[in-house]
Amino acid sequence: MKILLTGATGYIGKRILPALLQEGHEVVCVVRDAARIVMDSHESAKLSVVEADLLDPPTLNRIPKDIDVAYYLVHSMGSGEGANFSHTERTSAENFVEALNKTNAKQIIYLSGIINSNVLSAHLASRKVVEDVLRGGAVPVTALRAGIIIGSGSASFEIIRDLVEKL
Repeated sequence: MKILLTGATGYIGKRILPALLQEGHEVVCVVRDAARIVMDSHESAKLSVVEADLLDPPTLNRIPKDIDVAYYLVHSMGSGEGANFSHTERTSAENFVEALNKTNAKQIIYLSGIINSNVLSAHLASRKVVEDVLRGGAVPVTALRAGIIIGSGSASFEIIRDLVEKL
């Protein structure tokens, strides 16, 4: 299977990439900076890197048309966008959907947050908007709604560790 992996340099992406390759999938990583993918640790003829920016639609023309599945692991929290991160996330998702509609993709897998209330934090409300935008495209979406990701190196873990150390 040919898999498009966005967010490959993030906490989850760095962990899923080797697993996908080990399972024998062909993986195309979409990243803003190709230098951030350490090829040595993932040496494989089945790995390719496409430099593109979800906020720059013309760069998304570099996405191969013959992909089967796309993982959407992108978020803008902590990107320096401040209160504007939700606009950035929506725009990224809209551009992604437009680009993916031009491919043969049969499924999008999206990592979201747990959304079980009408009153949501700005972060969870943004995650829900992204899910809705993705569902508005031609490609079916599987949304995985996860709670806080706790693991050494995750943003949530680092915040909690720093808080504990300060207290």
